[in-house]
Amino acid sequence: MSVQAIARRTDSTVAIHPAWVRVTHWINALAILVMIGSGWQIYNASPLFSFVFPRGIALGQWLGGALLWHFAAMWLLVINGLIYVALGFITGRFRRKLWPIEPREVLADAKAALTFKLSHDDLAHYNAVQKLLYTGVLLAGVSLVLSGLAIWKPVQFQELTALFGGYDFARYVHFAAMAAIVGFLVVHVSLALVVPKSLRAMIAGK
Repeated sequence: MSVQAIARRTDSTVAIHPAWVRVTHWINALAILVMIGSGWQIYNASPLFSFVFPRGIALGQWLGGALLWHFAAMWLLVINGLIYVALGFITGRFRRKLWPIEPREVLADAKAALTFKLSHDDLAHYNAVQKLLYTGVLLAGVSLVLSGLAIWKPVQFQELTALFGGYDFARYVHFAAMAAIVGFLVVHVSLALVVPKSLRAMIAGK
């Protein structure tokens, strides 16, 4: 067997994503999709801007139904997200995968990505753009949950609501966090289609 064949065989069997990463990833994906769809229906009941989301892509059909979906997905996201974040720190995965983030490397990798020259040979290694995006979406998720609590229980969590500048401003923060996550999902899914072996790795782990 040639050296190249051995290398290919080794690369195909190396563990990239442990089971806990894969399980929490797909649970988070489901929870986020439900929250986005139901959140759009809730938004439509009291729009912040001069547009509403088409009913065909919103979830819940009406405000009450959307709220039920939203709260159910919220608890799933919070519990699963806490498990993911805790294991990310405990196992050192966040430190190994997401740190450090060098601005110079981010610019270089962004330029390479825009010119279709960014390498995806080693899925176990995150480039600087991936580090920035994954860190950013984690922070957006935290903002989404905290601003959501401020909107849900503005009296019980009045200190949190005040931290966001009041109920109305908390709604804008919540919308901005949602928009950031939707933007991340568009990029994330697009890259999975461009590099299908990354999707296989998130399913099989290798």
